[in-house]
Amino acid sequence: MISLITGTIGLLVATLIILLIRKDRMHVQHGLGWIFVACVFALLGFSPSLFDRIAQYVGVAYPPVIALALAISLLVIKILRMDIDRSHIEMRNQRLIQRVAMLEADLREVQKQFNSGDENPTTCQSPEIHDGSRG
Repeated sequence: MISLITGTIGLLVATLIILLIRKDRMHVQHGLGWIFVACVFALLGFSPSLFDRIAQYVGVAYPPVIALALAISLLVIKILRMDIDRSHIEMRNQRLIQRVAMLEADLREVQKQFNSGDENPTTCQSPEIHDGSRG
C-alpha cells in the first residue's frame, strides 16, 4: 500500500512541476531536475523490488542506504548549482552597476557641455539626470 502511495505522489509531483513550467512559474532548467526526481520516486514506488535489485547489484546489504546516499549527493549538487547561478547573477549585477555608473558620468558630461553653450546644433533637448529620489 505504501509503495502505491509513494508512486502516486511521485506522479502528482511530476505533473505539478510540468504545470508550473507551462505557466512560467518555474524555469525549464530547474523543473527538469525535479521532474526526474519525481519520476524516480514514482518508479521506485510502483516497483520497490527494483530498488532491492539495484542494491544487490551494487553490493549494498541495506538498500535504503543507497537512497540516502543518492539523496545527499543530489542535494549537494543542487546547492553547488545554486551557488554557481547566484555567483553569475552577482557578477552580472556588478557589471550592470558599473555600466550604469559610466553612463551616468557620460550623461553628466554631456549635460555640462550642453549647459555651457558648447552644444551641437543637432541636439534638440537637454538630457536630464534622475537620481531616483523623486518618484
